[in-house]
Amino acid sequence: MSENSTPLLSVRNLSVAFHQGGQTSIAVDGVSFDIHRGEVVALVGESGSGKSVSANSILKLLPYPAASHPSGEILFKGKDMLKASDSELRAVRGNDITMIFQEPMTSLNPLHSIERQISEILALHQGMTGEAARNRTLELLNQVGIREPEKRLKAYPHELSGGQRQRVMIAMALANRPELLIADEPTTALDVTVQAQILELLRELKGVHGMSMLFITHDLGIVRKFADRVCVMTRGRIVETGTVEDVFTRPQHDYTRHLLAAEPRGEPPVSDAGKPVVMEGNDIRVWFPIKAGFMRKVVDHVKAVDGIDLKLRAGQTLGVVGESGSGKTTLGLALARLISSRGRISFVGKDIAGYSFREMRPLRNQLQVVFQDPYGSLSPRMSVGEIIAEGLKVHERSLSADERDKRVCWALEEVGLDPSTRWRFPHEFSGGQRQRIAIARAMVLKPRFVMLDEPTSALDMSVQAQVVDLLRDLQKKHDLAYLFISHDLKVVKALANEMIVMRFGKVVEQGASADIFRAPQEDYTKALLAAAFNIEAVPTAAIKQ
Repeated sequence: MSENSTPLLSVRNLSVAFHQGGQTSIAVDGVSFDIHRGEVVALVGESGSGKSVSANSILKLLPYPAASHPSGEILFKGKDMLKASDSELRAVRGNDITMIFQEPMTSLNPLHSIERQISEILALHQGMTGEAARNRTLELLNQVGIREPEKRLKAYPHELSGGQRQRVMIAMALANRPELLIADEPTTALDVTVQAQILELLRELKGVHGMSMLFITHDLGIVRKFADRVCVMTRGRIVETGTVEDVFTRPQHDYTRHLLAAEPRGEPPVSDAGKPVVMEGNDIRVWFPIKAGFMRKVVDHVKAVDGIDLKLRAGQTLGVVGESGSGKTTLGLALARLISSRGRISFVGKDIAGYSFREMRPLRNQLQVVFQDPYGSLSPRMSVGEIIAEGLKVHERSLSADERDKRVCWALEEVGLDPSTRWRFPHEFSGGQRQRIAIARAMVLKPRFVMLDEPTSALDMSVQAQVVDLLRDLQKKHDLAYLFISHDLKVVKALANEMIVMRFGKVVEQGASADIFRAPQEDYTKALLAAAFNIEAVPTAAIKQ
């Protein structure tokens, strides 16, 4: 690529405004960048920085007329996309420029088979139907690494794994051999090993097809390995741009330095064998029956959790890691007695494996759960104060309204939020603040055991680091026992002193997290660590899709 060559895409002084209720807010303010042929440009920044709004402007995918462009032009092969007619845009969308979105499950039609969704694109843009469309669909599925594609043609999105769904999205994006691919956080929701596979796939396809790429992410580790140039964005502005090497080794802007330093840091608590055992499990099994035939007889079982032993003490964090479908969350739900299981489960010395729902109720305040998506787990119809107080109304009925309110204020202060915000609703808070609210809802009951199910995976890197620090401080202050479920090994390394690596319901490796991170014994563990800390070093045989 010649530096003086005409860019394939040139964004010049782009601004985006949103109009609502008589008010106007500027989401993007004077953004400029170029993408040359065969080049990967990364647009990085935290949530709300304007990355996706800028990308969606290229194909005019914003909610017009609520959105407008006070200034700027977007030149694709010399033509201004902001001034293009609807017919001109239709000719470019899905043909010359395509997009891959963050969450394939919401982008794929749940009512249509994979074959129909890819064939629809081929018919619309190339007039390809019948056997020709079917053959091209199979070719695309093969190209993106879907095994046995003939068997997947009639599959629906819910029948595929997260990695397979993302591969289908890539196949759809490549169907018409685009010149520019816009990838909007395409790996954020994926396991580290699947993420590594998708990035390697995109790298290979870029080489084969000579595509240019706009890669939007908040993960600087991906940018370092994948992009040619990077634009750092915050509050609607690009504050730094340059080659990946220059920006990473000689960052000029304070915000860039902030992002580079934002990974979770610190050490997990030191294990103390003298502290009481809070949770213990022996031979824990969760098997789901597979029924077949007219009489619906049980013909086999899905062994989601199959014979796991563990011990968790006060003030200790047990990290449970593995890919999606490994049984991590099922294990946590079994320990909290939220699903049925076999084997022995002991909570503070009580064998609770056989407890009924009624028998578990007095213990619920001591066993709390914080979920992955705070926006989905917080009622949008209740104020923050009502959400946090809800558990108190169930478990501590003797408290007066004033006493409940004081406890709510205490819980908010514990998680670093202003108690005066308790009258506001979840949508008025950022993602990191919502996760703090979810933690406050658990903390208000003063639990002894907290199951944390991917509590940082949906957050920006700097917010992740803040939540990790918060969890560590709360644990030290209240001697909490954490079961920390995650596929993000960088977070696990900062929080967990013991670790279980799971795959297909079984333990692959178990022990002190420091020992496992320093010298993993199993190939699968080595693959996970390689994918998390050095994408290019992933042993592909161990993580094959």
